[in-house]
Amino acid sequence: MLFAGQGKPPPLFLRTRGERMFDVRKLQEQVIFEAVKTAGGEAAAEKVVFGDGGEAVSEDNAAWVKGTMARLEREFDRETVKRIRRSCQCGYGMDERIAFAKDLVASSSSMEEFAGHERAREAGLSCVDGELYLQFPFCPCPMLADVDRLETDTWCQCTTGYSKVLFECAFGCEVDVELLKSVKMGDEICLMKIIPSGEIWK
Repeated sequence: MLFAGQGKPPPLFLRTRGERMFDVRKLQEQVIFEAVKTAGGEAAAEKVVFGDGGEAVSEDNAAWVKGTMARLEREFDRETVKRIRRSCQCGYGMDERIAFAKDLVASSSSMEEFAGHERAREAGLSCVDGELYLQFPFCPCPMLADVDRLETDTWCQCTTGYSKVLFECAFGCEVDVELLKSVKMGDEICLMKIIPSGEIWK
């Protein structure tokens, strides 16, 4: 499932002495730090990512995810939080998925046809009453592997940011993405509505 795997971590590249060069946690810390810094300054970024006294550094991934999102939600209003998280999308495998989506666009003449291809359905795409949806049967995010349940959808907004970039490149117009369901919030699937604002097939 091409889209459903979008949150899977890249392979771990190893140093010759066996140390990891790639670490999902460190990557997330850096990405969130820069996004918060852009929105509210370095002090806010330090507080959100590492905690008031830096205590979050020693937390395991599950505790860090929940704590970081709680601190983010206390620091900013809802729309700013959403914008920050959308900008945190990892971009992993993006080129491959854009090429896949563009190929579907080129071989279609409508949204129904786009989502009706067998490859599109296998990737989790569907079209209902002319509107496009993308779903995953599981949570693809490696940082949430040990998280039992999320109380809000803040962390999951990075996936809407990923999908926004992907479909804007594929459709050639601005796209909004609405998160409707999340496995980690207790739903049976992760479900997003993909909302293009321009004409795709002329």
